[in-house]
Amino acid sequence: MMDKKNSIIGSHQTKEIAEKTAFILFTLCGFFAVLAVLSITLYMILSGTPALLKVGITEILFGTVWKPAANPASYGILYVILTSIIGTFFAVLIGVPIGVLTAVFLAETAPKKLAAIVKPAVELLAGIPSVIYGLLGLLILNPLMYKLEQFIFKDSQTHQFTGGANLISAVFVLAIMILPTVINISESAIRAVPAQLKSSSLALGASHIQTIFKVILPAAKSGIIAAIVLGVGRAIGEAMAISLVSGSAVNLPLPFNSVRFLTTAIVSEMGYAADTHREVLFTIGLVLFVFILVINLVLTKILKGGKQDGEN
Repeated sequence: MMDKKNSIIGSHQTKEIAEKTAFILFTLCGFFAVLAVLSITLYMILSGTPALLKVGITEILFGTVWKPAANPASYGILYVILTSIIGTFFAVLIGVPIGVLTAVFLAETAPKKLAAIVKPAVELLAGIPSVIYGLLGLLILNPLMYKLEQFIFKDSQTHQFTGGANLISAVFVLAIMILPTVINISESAIRAVPAQLKSSSLALGASHIQTIFKVILPAAKSGIIAAIVLGVGRAIGEAMAISLVSGSAVNLPLPFNSVRFLTTAIVSEMGYAADTHREVLFTIGLVLFVFILVINLVLTKILKGGKQDGEN
């Protein structure tokens, strides 16, 4: 009897120690996650603000001429900022509908044999390095865009031909790159919708398609928005693939212009930049950091609003 009592006490003490240990570990992990975010934020502010004070906020953020090696030097990044905004917007506009509809296909309508082929293909897309997307775009997409460019501007005397390395090419590559993220997360969100909702909709006389668009997708909205957030994050933060297909020139972001994104501006010049030029590149990094932060906050606000509407 005593052995059993000691065993119970020992088991209770062991569980208590394990729970306290787990609590401490989880707290430390959360602390280091917050510390990492605060450290990155502080570093970006300290590194990015000196150029704003030295060159001027208006000159950097609203200037249109980027000539860091000229005398006098110009550090305007307005066209670079607009390129990142417009390029990301159109990439999401193309990639998100395709990704969500593909997720619906895999989760709701695809035959099992076909889904068994498409699903691994999507997962393979997620594992391909970004530089491979850039190389494929350089070898396949850019020549096609160049032929289209030659056809459209064949009689133009002012157009500067890009060889196909332009904004359109960058948008298509970004749209393809965000597909795996949007598809995988959206599919998981759709599969997580309770089966009772689908059954109830069908029982009330709705068709399968009506059930998908009127019941399942609204119920999975929070997960789909999370997929969009991650897709936007990947699109706006991509560098290597875009540097290969966009032309990496600071121009107004028109479809057939060679353009430079915020990320490619840093990658293409950080290796040889010095003094004020280097400080301005850190400022570009700070602008990119703020963009991503604002996008996440806005989409999170939308997500919370969607959850509250669903609860009401």
